[in-house]
Amino acid sequence: MNLSPRWVGVLNEGGIEAVHWSTVGAHDATDREIMAYAAKHDYVVLTHDLDFGAILAVTQGARPSVVQVRAELPNSDAVGLQVIGAVKQMASELQAGALLTIDTNRKRLRLLPLQSRG
Repeated sequence: MNLSPRWVGVLNEGGIEAVHWSTVGAHDATDREIMAYAAKHDYVVLTHDLDFGAILAVTQGARPSVVQVRAELPNSDAVGLQVIGAVKQMASELQAGALLTIDTNRKRLRLLPLQSRG
C-alpha cells in the first residue's frame, strides 16, 4: 500500500506480472497479513517500507521474497527501469526466497532465511 498503483502498469509493461494490494486485500491489513497472502500465492512483495525486511529477519521467514525500493523518490518514473532490471536479473533468487534492496546507486541481495551477522 505504500507504493502507487502505477507500479502495476510499469511492471506489467516490463514483463513482470504484478497486482497492487488495494485490488486483492483490505486497505487496513497489517504487514504480516500482506506477507502471509504473498507467501500463500507465491508473490514477491515490492515495498518502500523497511518493516517487511524486519519481519523476515525476526521470523527467520523463507517466504515471501521482498524487494525494497530505497530511493528518495520511490515512484515508477524515477526508478521503474532499475527495479525491473534488478527483478529480472535476480529472478531465480527471488523465486527461491530473497530480500532484494534497490537504491539509486546499487542493489543488495540476501537469501532467505536471513541469518544474523554475528
